[in-house]
Amino acid sequence: MPTLKNKTLFITGASRGIGLAIALRAARDGANIAIAAKTADPNPKLPGTVYTAAAAIEAAGGRALPLVCDIRFEEQVAAAVAKTVETFGGIDACINNASALSPTGTEATTMKRFDLMYEINTRGTFLTTKTCVPYLRKAENPHVLVLSPPLDLRPKWFKHHVAYSIAKYGMSLCVLGMAEEFRSDGIAVNALWPRTAIATAAVENILGSQLIAMSRTPEIMADAAHLVLTQPAWEWTGRFLIDDSFLFEKGGLTDFDGYRVDATKPLVQDFFVPDDPPPPPGVEVVPLALPGA
Repeated sequence: MPTLKNKTLFITGASRGIGLAIALRAARDGANIAIAAKTADPNPKLPGTVYTAAAAIEAAGGRALPLVCDIRFEEQVAAAVAKTVETFGGIDACINNASALSPTGTEATTMKRFDLMYEINTRGTFLTTKTCVPYLRKAENPHVLVLSPPLDLRPKWFKHHVAYSIAKYGMSLCVLGMAEEFRSDGIAVNALWPRTAIATAAVENILGSQLIAMSRTPEIMADAAHLVLTQPAWEWTGRFLIDDSFLFEKGGLTDFDGYRVDATKPLVQDFFVPDDPPPPPGVEVVPLALPGA
């Protein structure tokens, strides 16, 4: 079975949520994890710091490097990447997980919030990937994985939250272009997106606790990311993947019930999920209804 043993992963936003789940899945293989996140001190609304994440990763069997890093700032990203290479000898995978969410209409979106989403989502993905590329070129099976949606440009994905959509699709445009730009270098660049809402503290704070019961756990994204990162980079690039469809088609997984937060509740579809590929057999989702939409 393909493994990430001794591979070095640079993961943004890995102090909690999906990023931490991806890190823990890789840690069980014996991977090295650089945790690039800005949370150094506990936050009652967003539990988890780079240090608690590092402890969990090492308990799971991996090696951890906690890096307090705000990916909006070029010098911090450069320092974090340099420290990762100094500590582990290189970088095998760059996972762009960090993201800011504010699904508000145009008039309700402050420019401060717009700038935050753009700087973390689009610019942060571009900057982090750009900084990792020289080291990825030296890796045996280099991957860039971006947690962003397929480029489905129907107006319905923009009308209720133009600013957020621009910021997320900017990440996907990085995938579209960089997959071709770095194809000749053998660096795979792919996107991964969940079919359903994922139960994280950030989602609960913004969209409410009721949505959490209708979500899947971050482990589904972790398992899908692991499957992506163990594919041969030279032939597996430029793809926009939906978690359950990818696990079904490539991983042969047929039972997704273990990822549900509450099996008595319907699963709610995430933002930006296209009609194709359809859900795996037996998986049903209901539309996401935003307040005021």
